[in-house]
Amino acid sequence: MNRYKVAVLAVLVGAGAQPVLAQNYPTRPVRLVSPSSPGGSSDFLGRILAQKLGEQMGQQVVVDNRASAGGTIGYDLVAKAAPDGYTLLIAPASIAINTSMYSKLPYAMRDFAPISLIVAAPNVLCVHPSVPATSVKALIALARARPGSLVAGSAGIGTSPHLSIELFKSMAGIELVIVHYKGSGPGMIALLSGETALAIPSLPTVMQHLKAGKARALGVSTAKRTPMLPEVPTIAEAGVPGYEASNWFGILVPAGTPQPIIDRLHQEITRALRLPEVRARIAAEGADVIGSTPDELASYMKSETEKWARVVKAAGIKPE
Repeated sequence: MNRYKVAVLAVLVGAGAQPVLAQNYPTRPVRLVSPSSPGGSSDFLGRILAQKLGEQMGQQVVVDNRASAGGTIGYDLVAKAAPDGYTLLIAPASIAINTSMYSKLPYAMRDFAPISLIVAAPNVLCVHPSVPATSVKALIALARARPGSLVAGSAGIGTSPHLSIELFKSMAGIELVIVHYKGSGPGMIALLSGETALAIPSLPTVMQHLKAGKARALGVSTAKRTPMLPEVPTIAEAGVPGYEASNWFGILVPAGTPQPIIDRLHQEITRALRLPEVRARIAAEGADVIGSTPDELASYMKSETEKWARVVKAAGIKPE
């Protein structure tokens, strides 16, 4: 059944049948699309949520990784899926960036319906241990002494880690060579191997490597320090006044998904996010659990889209 037939059916069944629709859903496995490679933040969070949703709803929730093209492949897949509640998207901040990055996209923001803002996390300016810089100011000085010689890795063009680098580069007045990888996982491998000198990945992506001493944190991207790295200053206080960026993740479904299913998904997702073990696992990786309403997510995505549009325009960023 295609998305338009499902939408029409939702109208035809009438208000009296809508509770039944929600009660019967789901009757088969649900797909949760992650627009990143295995090992990335979307994948990590998606697997935590998929496990709990599966347990709560009595049907398997399967994470489907669709990396590349700044998440566009995964976004387009969900935008064109049937609006029946069986295809979900765990959307990172890049979905709000892509609208100003690409002149033509195979989807539009109106093709999605918001469910909940689930997590917000700082990005972390970190370097490979071999880099002779132990502070943000020292890194800036090194970059100025060796213009264009430091290589920064990103999770892909238009991703939050990429825009965080562009913002840092611009505000610090330095030259960096930016190399784009197909997702947070490959980008992190490049940093850990020394292929790249620095990166600004999300905290959940890099937390375990910081603990193991395989990467060195110089600053967090948010306006306030994170409790997970209390000794690490914000980038703003460490040498780039006014710097602020963050990564976030929300759950979206195709537009036209019946309201009873949206309500059921919101109920189950927020229920999962309240579980102590889920909150503990997410907090251990340096992220904050949110659990917003659909309207709150819609409003937040609008403000983020406008913010990053200004950064993209100022930096003249274009997709490769």
